[in-house]
Amino acid sequence: MDSSFSLYMHIPFCKSFCDYCDFYSITTDKKDHDYIDKYICALLTDIKNQITRFSAECITTAYIGGGTPSVLGGKIGFLLEELYKLPGFKPVEFTIEANPESLTENFLEACRKNGINRLSLGVQTLHEPSRKIVNRKGDIKAIKENIELACEYFNGELSFDLITGLPCQSEETIICDIKSLLEYEPSHISLYSLSVEEDTALKEKLEAKMLTLPDKDCADSLWLCAKNALLKAGYNHYEVSNFAKEGRECVHNMRYWQMESWLGAGAAASGTVIGNDGTAKRFTYANDADAYIKRPDIENALCENLDRDTFLRESLLMGFRCRKGPDTEVFKRRFNRTIEQCIPNTLLKYSGRDKMLFLNSFLSDAFCELDGAKLRV
Repeated sequence: MDSSFSLYMHIPFCKSFCDYCDFYSITTDKKDHDYIDKYICALLTDIKNQITRFSAECITTAYIGGGTPSVLGGKIGFLLEELYKLPGFKPVEFTIEANPESLTENFLEACRKNGINRLSLGVQTLHEPSRKIVNRKGDIKAIKENIELACEYFNGELSFDLITGLPCQSEETIICDIKSLLEYEPSHISLYSLSVEEDTALKEKLEAKMLTLPDKDCADSLWLCAKNALLKAGYNHYEVSNFAKEGRECVHNMRYWQMESWLGAGAAASGTVIGNDGTAKRFTYANDADAYIKRPDIENALCENLDRDTFLRESLLMGFRCRKGPDTEVFKRRFNRTIEQCIPNTLLKYSGRDKMLFLNSFLSDAFCELDGAKLRV
């Protein structure tokens, strides 16, 4: 088992809920300061125990997501300071997510002082009608002022999240969003196409015909329009939903896609520990912050054993999300065979084609070929 790990920490607090979001979170107005402090202490206890349990000698990348970590304000400083006291916590890349509307000087100063070198801002869109109709909070003028504040305080890597396919969007509004954000010279942009998830307010409003979304063809055109604008601006399309300047890809997320071990701490967080025999163990916490505070221990999480066949398929699924594909040497070492030996016909069929563009079809064919080979054996 590799002794180097990544670390994901989930902060499940938000000021309000966007209609399309299905990530686990709770509103801060229902929780007092003591509750948030207790959650942070539970998080640190969990991380310490996981480092010991899995003999994690080095934490190479770290990522704080949510929820909305920026709603912690200056409280984030305590968490960051305590993390650096842990053995082997030496991340070369340390990312924190934030929403521009909740950025404060205290939060940014704490990040600057305590090792955060990558800031991921969930802008989603600067088009006011699109924001309002899906309950995305924040005044556009204030958002831009806070992004400028971030640029003033923060001198690390800057990333923006954008969503296409929202109500009221057009190619013109998306291009306007991109042009506005490029003025801040971000090194990285994540570009997502809106998906309608179960048990969300967006799903309910669509079923009640309270709003409409662009049809599939229009939604695809909107995403492609944004993609082309980013390519034209010099960003490399290195993963299905991610674009970066040369050499400035998100190292932490690349470890997910290449299936390297990571620890996951916090309510709703998930971790995966890779074995030396082509198998892996995965643990996932329940969507329950109260339960997590009472018992922040992976013995209280859902644990799964990924056998060789399952882990091989997941390695293909995740690896081919990236333009460069899975790490061929790592794949061969883990499974004692090459990717070409596993899915030769699928690779031949898609030779010369953009596998990211046809990812679902490519993976479907790959898994069918694996199933066929299994039957022949």
